[in-house]
Amino acid sequence: MKKNVAVVGATGLVGRNMLKVLDERNFPIKNLYLFASKKSAGNTVLFQDSYYTVEELTEENIKKCDAEIALFSAGGEVSKTFAPIFAKQGCVVIDNSSQWRMDKSVPLVVPEVNPEQAFKHNGIIANPNCSTIQAVVALKPLHDAFKIKRIVYSTYQAVSGAGKQGLYDLSDGEKGVPPKKFPHPIAHNILPHIDVFTDDGYTKEELKMINETRKILGDEALRITATTARVPVHYGHSESINVEFYNPVSRDKAIEVLRSAPGVIVTDDPANNVYPMPINAEGHDEVYVGRIRQDTSVENGLNLWVVADNIRKGAATNAVQIAELLVKDK
Repeated sequence: MKKNVAVVGATGLVGRNMLKVLDERNFPIKNLYLFASKKSAGNTVLFQDSYYTVEELTEENIKKCDAEIALFSAGGEVSKTFAPIFAKQGCVVIDNSSQWRMDKSVPLVVPEVNPEQAFKHNGIIANPNCSTIQAVVALKPLHDAFKIKRIVYSTYQAVSGAGKQGLYDLSDGEKGVPPKKFPHPIAHNILPHIDVFTDDGYTKEELKMINETRKILGDEALRITATTARVPVHYGHSESINVEFYNPVSRDKAIEVLRSAPGVIVTDDPANNVYPMPINAEGHDEVYVGRIRQDTSVENGLNLWVVADNIRKGAATNAVQIAELLVKDK
């Protein structure tokens, strides 16, 4: 059944990719409504051979539309203000910001991991952080098979995760132009700093990964630590994940489990220099896992290298997949 769909933040990097994914996956759309800031209102966007005019996101304009599903990618403050207005009208909001993720009344959903949670909403469903999404797609089947005890995340995140200005900072930096988004040059550099620092020395990005992983996997007792870094790559987050399990695990058994996991592509042939890289993940929706090996420093340990397109699976595609769950259920 076709649905009336709204995209909020339609002119942004993720918003445009949401439209692209809706088109590619042939999502059943009856009427499409595009919203953005006052600055972008009036712009036209091409979608499936038709031009749509972007409207300013206001309460009045929201009440004029009859959206049944709204995909949000416009930041936490916008979501805090306007998501409840959509929800009050009977629309289901799928929000890409961090505003609702840790709200106990809001499900945090990755369709390959916890699809059942999508149906426990009260009008708002949260899309997890991009770095968390790809991690849990790889970790959930391993958690089911061997039960995770502890996780150590080290991430190498693309500049597109900081939006359009992140991409501009990289290209400008290669020309010697000072950065506007990042605190230091990102070209030819690595910044061990994503989001703001908290009093305990972690960044908010690191705490997002820790807390969201626990919520998605449904295990608040999981021991997790994280270090997140920004690297001079346009698209595609890479993650080194060290996992300790309660039960015995082997490389071969882990590969067997991952090969049968939804949304996962095992890319692991080190003898022939085959392993996941962001340049290969760009433009794809799958999570690539490789460099799978035993961690011999602990009894039941494993090392993984996990890569995915942060704008696709890490944001736009995951949101559309959640919407597909709702449509399929109906």
